[in-house]
Amino acid sequence: MKQLTESELKALMLLSLDGDQVAYRCLLDMLRHLLRNYYARRIGRSASADVDDLVQDALLSLHQRRITYDRDRPFTAWFFTIARHKLVDHLRRSGRRSHIGLEAVEEIEDGYSEDAVSATMDVNRLLASLPAWQGTMIRQVRLEGLSVAETAASGGKTEAMVKIGVHRGIKALAARLRGERG
Repeated sequence: MKQLTESELKALMLLSLDGDQVAYRCLLDMLRHLLRNYYARRIGRSASADVDDLVQDALLSLHQRRITYDRDRPFTAWFFTIARHKLVDHLRRSGRRSHIGLEAVEEIEDGYSEDAVSATMDVNRLLASLPAWQGTMIRQVRLEGLSVAETAASGGKTEAMVKIGVHRGIKALAARLRGERG
């Protein structure tokens, strides 16, 4: 199952808040998968009954609290806060506090912390301020880890054009971050 991005999950949440039942069912299915992995990594896959109970508790809490969701905030950070509280409650009830380290309880699902989501949005906004071809090259070479040759081949450019485009684009972004107009 493909893991959805923050923006895709948030879009489903917003559609569901606007009454789209299909989007809500899709959101719940995606979250069920994420939660199963989230809880299994923290309490162990062998405790599948506990994992299933936690998943259901978190989804029920989402349903009950969804009206409180602030549309301007990242969805996954809000949702995993609910999930984390359910995990802490479960560990307290079961007396298994010492079984799991505090860092595991505090850790939000990879890539879904509010800071990570905000940073991604900032990078996307910065890259969108460049010509599309240049933003794409920077994304591929610097963020996705493609080689200059792979980026050149995928964009129909020469390797020299990619190197120059990435260099000039990063230079323009740095100037913009320093508040310079260019």
